[in-house]
Amino acid sequence: MDGLAALVTASALFVWTHFMMSHPLRAKMVARLGEKGFSAVYSLVSFATLGWMIWEFLNAPIGERWWLPTDGVWIAASLLTLLASVFLIGSFAGNPALPHPGAAALAEREPTGMFRVTRHPMMWGIALWALAHMLVAPRADSFIFNGAFVFLALAGAAGQDRKKAKNMGAAWQHWTSRTSFWPRLSGLAGIGIRTWLLGLLLWLAATWAHSLASLPAAGIYRWL
Repeated sequence: MDGLAALVTASALFVWTHFMMSHPLRAKMVARLGEKGFSAVYSLVSFATLGWMIWEFLNAPIGERWWLPTDGVWIAASLLTLLASVFLIGSFAGNPALPHPGAAALAEREPTGMFRVTRHPMMWGIALWALAHMLVAPRADSFIFNGAFVFLALAGAAGQDRKKAKNMGAAWQHWTSRTSFWPRLSGLAGIGIRTWLLGLLLWLAATWAHSLASLPAAGIYRWL
């Protein structure tokens, strides 16, 4: 199997196992393994398939770029990753999509913070981060690797809506009626300075870490 074919296989398996364990197989696995056992197997399979995917990406042939990543492209990608960091930070506070006993009560409340932008900030954060990397590395290997994360995040968000509607009923329907699947960027003004600052710190740390992995300088470090 050549490099790109192996990367496609690893990426497809990573996405497929996530969907299967999150939706059609989840109930059967929980019934047999229990919640803790399911979480352990889910994590093991996820890390194993992600590790294989990363390995194949690092060893895939570096093909020809489809366009030149100019400074304008890098600026756009940097802004996308900054937004992605803010989305990720804002996704943990009061998120009814996360598994915890008070999820239904959270879904009944008025959306605040990042949830004024989208009810799936974590998924959109992952998708925007991957999309930014596709912009600055416009090659087949990059599109396969990062495209898998874009697809998994957005298709996973749609699947999550269906699953939560089934499991939470009226509470989730109430939540979806007051929130948006697609980001409403006008809502960014109301997410709070703390989320912006923590998102900025995450972005600065993540882009600085490029130097540790011998990757091209990213974010503000590209121009320093």
